This record gives sequence, C-alpha cells and structure tokens, in this order.
Amino acid sequence: MAILDEVRSKVLACLGGEGTAAAIERVSVGIFFTGVKLTTGTGGLCFTPVKDMPEAVCCPSSAGRIRDPRKIRGMRAEEVLGDLDSVEPLRRAIAVAVLNALSAACWERGFQGDYEIRCRTDAQDLIPLAEDAEVTVIGALGPVLQKLKKRGGAWWVVEQDPRTLRREEMAHYIPADQSEPVIGRSDILVITWVTLLNGTLEGILRKARSGADIYVMGPTAGMLPEPLFARGVHVVGGVRVKRPDEVLDVLAAGGSGYHLFDDLAERIAMIRT
Repeated sequence: MAILDEVRSKVLACLGGEGTAAAIERVSVGIFFTGVKLTTGTGGLCFTPVKDMPEAVCCPSSAGRIRDPRKIRGMRAEEVLGDLDSVEPLRRAIAVAVLNALSAACWERGFQGDYEIRCRTDAQDLIPLAEDAEVTVIGALGPVLQKLKKRGGAWWVVEQDPRTLRREEMAHYIPADQSEPVIGRSDILVITWVTLLNGTLEGILRKARSGADIYVMGPTAGMLPEPLFARGVHVVGGVRVKRPDEVLDVLAAGGSGYHLFDDLAERIAMIRT
C-alpha cells in the first residue's frame, strides 16, 4: 500500500502537531459508505467493503475483526491510520476515511500542491472519449459505461464481479486475471478508487502503457493526490465532505451517494498541472 503510506506521511507533515493531536469524534459504518468526523472538524468517506466481509453474517466471528466500537471515539487518528495495511477490510475502510478527513483539513488550512482542484465537478465529465480511442474501464462505473455504449468503438470493462454488469456490457467484459493486455494497449484508463482499497491499483498503474490518459475516481478518492500523479494519473475525482455530522447521520440511516450529493458532500476533480 505504498500510495496510502505516502499520503499518510504527506498529511501528517502538512498538519504537524495538529495532525498528531487529531482524534476520532464520530464514526458511522453505513451500507454503502463508511464515514468519520475528526476533532479537526473535517470528515472523510470510504466505500464500505461489504463483499469482502463474509464473516459479517456471524457476530462472534466478526466481533474481533474490527476496532471496539465502544472505544474508538477519542482514539488518535494517527493510531487508526495504522490500519491502512490491515488485512481486515472494515479496519482499512475506516483508516482510509480518516486519511480523507485529514486531507480535507490540509486543504482547509491552505495547503496547495501542483494541481488544480475543481469543486462541484464530476471527473467523469472530464474524460475525452474520442471515437478512435481504446478505453478500459476498471470497475463497473455506470455513467462511463453508458457513454461508451453510445460511442461504440474499442472498449473493455474489467470487473471482479460480472454480476454488476448489464447484459449488453458483457460483450466487453474482461476478467481481472486476463486484463493485462487490454490495460497495456489502452489510450484511456478509467479506474475505480476501490482498487486502492483492495490493493490492486498500484499493479494496474504499472501495467498502463506510457502516455496513457489515466483517471482514478470514486467517493473514496478524497485524499491528497500527489502519489497518484507521480504514478502517471492525470485526474483524480473524489468527494469532499462539507457537513460531516449530517453526512454521518445519513450513512447511519442506510443512505447512499444519492442522499449526500451535492448539499452535504461535493464532488471534486483534482487535475495534475
């Protein structure tokens, strides 16, 4: 998880003593997203990896695989970041949400990098789908697939669970273990941020051909983007939480992105300059 480690080092260096002192104020593990609010006043989101937690159907077997919910409030954020490389999916999701919340604190305190942040912008709208471009989409990113179906041409979708694809999309389906050739020849790569959570993103970026136009996006992508830009990514599309308490209330009630955007959380696009 080198990317996450690099972001962790960067946010803690940016915030200094404030980052070291930051603690968990609230956590909400929802059906679709996991969210946190820190004592910095900022919030962060992460995709809830439900499919990676088969033991969640049994209380005794799953209880020891998460941080004790009775003790997590007040825990230092830096300690929770230790779970970024945890083998337990939910621990890792909470740690990523914390990393996003700390990144938001960096931006709120004026931290600037060599990139442009466009607020209220869906990164999917920035993808130039030229008719002759070969495109690989990694993850079932519905709006991108809809555009490709209308465009036609050469395109593929790599997905670990083909049940998430529509019947007409299956003609373009490539199993993840057979994806290296299409990733290596594509002009444009559109990658779901969930690949960072499941540990496959860095391998995908290494397989991309030199000069490929690479987009990484998803509500989990709310963190400092420099490590991704250093690996060839051009645009990172994510979410910044605007009203953390209300966001966590929505998640606790089973809410999804449709209930969050755009008044409680806003889409952002970070563009390498």
